[in-house]
Amino acid sequence: MAETSRELGRELRKAREEAGLSLSTFAERVRFSKGYLSKVERGQRDVTLGIARAYDRELDAGGALIALVAGRPSRRSKRNAVAMTVGLPPPSPRFVGRARELERIDAFVRGEHDTNACVLSGMAGAGKTALALRGAWNATELFPDGCILVEFGDHSPGVAEVSADDVLDALLRFFGIPARDIPAHRTARAGLYQSRIRRKRLLLVCDDVGTAGQITPLLPAGSGSKLLVTSRNRLNALDDATRLPVEVLPSAEAASLFRAIGGEHARTAADSVVGRVVARCGRLPLALRVAAARFQSSVTWSLDDFDERLADENARLSVLDDGERSVAAAFNLSCQALTGAALRLFGLLALHPARQVEIGSVAALAGTDLVRARRLVDQLSDAHLVTYASADRVTTHDLLRTFARNQVLPCMTEDDRRAATVRLLDHNLLLAAASDAHLDPHRYRTPLALPDPLGAARRFPDHASALAWLHREWPSLVKLCRLAAESGLHEHCWQLASMLRQYFFLTKQWEHWISTQLDAVSAARASGDRQKLAIAVSNLGTAHFDRGDLPVAVDYFQEALGLFRDAEDEHGITTATSHLAWTALYLGEHENALHDLRSVLVSYRRASNTRNAAIALRGIALAETELARYADAVRHAEMARAEFEALDLRLDVAMAVNCTAWAHFHAGNHAEARLRYEEAAALAEKCGSRYETARALTGLGNVHAATGNDAGAAERWAEADATCGPLDPVVVGEARVRAAT
Repeated sequence: MAETSRELGRELRKAREEAGLSLSTFAERVRFSKGYLSKVERGQRDVTLGIARAYDRELDAGGALIALVAGRPSRRSKRNAVAMTVGLPPPSPRFVGRARELERIDAFVRGEHDTNACVLSGMAGAGKTALALRGAWNATELFPDGCILVEFGDHSPGVAEVSADDVLDALLRFFGIPARDIPAHRTARAGLYQSRIRRKRLLLVCDDVGTAGQITPLLPAGSGSKLLVTSRNRLNALDDATRLPVEVLPSAEAASLFRAIGGEHARTAADSVVGRVVARCGRLPLALRVAAARFQSSVTWSLDDFDERLADENARLSVLDDGERSVAAAFNLSCQALTGAALRLFGLLALHPARQVEIGSVAALAGTDLVRARRLVDQLSDAHLVTYASADRVTTHDLLRTFARNQVLPCMTEDDRRAATVRLLDHNLLLAAASDAHLDPHRYRTPLALPDPLGAARRFPDHASALAWLHREWPSLVKLCRLAAESGLHEHCWQLASMLRQYFFLTKQWEHWISTQLDAVSAARASGDRQKLAIAVSNLGTAHFDRGDLPVAVDYFQEALGLFRDAEDEHGITTATSHLAWTALYLGEHENALHDLRSVLVSYRRASNTRNAAIALRGIALAETELARYADAVRHAEMARAEFEALDLRLDVAMAVNCTAWAHFHAGNHAEARLRYEEAAALAEKCGSRYETARALTGLGNVHAATGNDAGAAERWAEADATCGPLDPVVVGEARVRAAT
């Protein structure tokens, strides 16, 4: 066995170098900081059993490296196990912000809270220690018997945690009690400790406490002394403690901290580039300090260059490592206390493309039920690895997501990651289908033969709940659609895009509508399914049509028509013909549009497709209005409305009433037009369509203008703009009339 830490470190370095691994690469693999491992290999830090196991495992040494230290006692004996400083080390000279937190610490130490312990908890690197020391320094005059810093976290992998017995022993020695008089039993030690502090005013700063049990015996029985505690965990078992969450810094304070440490070039840099750097550091104080120090020490980087390095998410954590401090190493320590199931979930959360994840998706990723998922999330939340955004939504800090993706997720098998991705997409596809069924209940959908252990298909009791969920979740669904495409899960991608179509039509989010349909088109091409390709191309054309990109829409509709003809799909052919007829209507080809829409109407009625037949009737009414056939237009618009009401399609009803109002306006029936537009505005608002509401309000403004009420017109037009912004005159006749007024 090697006899010294220097010799042990030399053996580890030799084994690593023989394996052809650089220290940087090896540090990333074993999830320890490069600076710490460098000290181990140079003999400046003790070679613990945990370190030996990490080297042995990664270098496939078959136990030989573990044998070097097995049974060798740590340099750290019980007597010197506690790092205790009488008095306080100087606070950071570049402490920034935290005014609210300092006020709460001041209130605590002055006795405004009926507790003797205040727990500052937060994610690794949030600046808890710096905050506690600053708060303690501000309060030194309140504690004439002194301030003591007790460091509970050695941060050396493999070293046992400091126990309450260790701390009580050190404190009793500080009080002048000879070692022979210190009781061996913890209860007796705690009693002696309480007797010695009963009449004292003492402040104990307990830094980086791992568990409540480490400090429970230290809680003062009287009111004179106080414990200021920092921890990466919430220490829930300290029932009566004052709790102070330590979050990341606000943007302005984060920028100030970076400028203060980063030197002259950081202080004079443009706000925009400093803002980007700060954002890439996640406004985490440790990351900001490391980044600023690295930038300040470089003579070649501009801040733009440094920002570009940080922009690479895969390399970001390596940039945030200065050899002595490492954001990744700090995160790794937070992970060490997790159960295997919680650590697995932490890694799997990185598969979700969104920062904020609904608890159902969490359960799907873990492959468990909601109760078990909540328990695991509670563990992660207590360790400040995730945050509850609400009772059912979980957020992970960007740097923690990067850490999980780069250093935790790769420890799982490809099969495990793939299965979790499929479960996640299955669950969200079922939810999207269930919500879309409320928005567009009569549209044909490909049946979903998917497992539903979480009851997603029964999630929404009504239209309102479905719409509320989509309002909240659509950004995640867009990202999941892209994830499915990138993962080669073509069916999931195509289906998700299809389920989002009606929502994006309702909300007029054309950019996201188009992006998801482009993903769907790519997925359909990759799968070789020409039927689904035709549907995706048609949907893509509809998005462009709805946005007013008529020439682009024509190209897609013609492509879709060709694909449907090749597939001999009569329904698809009719739909593509209908889309082309609508496009002709807005391109000014009114007679052609009317002819084709009548043909489409016959086909839909023959197929008993009532909903699409009613849409064709609405198009016919618009074409007849342009051709000054107002009575026919009103009649056909009212027929369409009746069909939509029978189907309980609220948005379509509002559109049909707007169509009726449009025909009356052109016929010069202003009173009737005003009544219809008012009705349409109310119906559209009730079903959640700001677009149709704005169309009705614009129409009302036009009625006012036509009847000489310029003030009323201006008021209604302003209301329309505030509701939805300017409408496109290419596809909204009311906007065209307003522009010409």
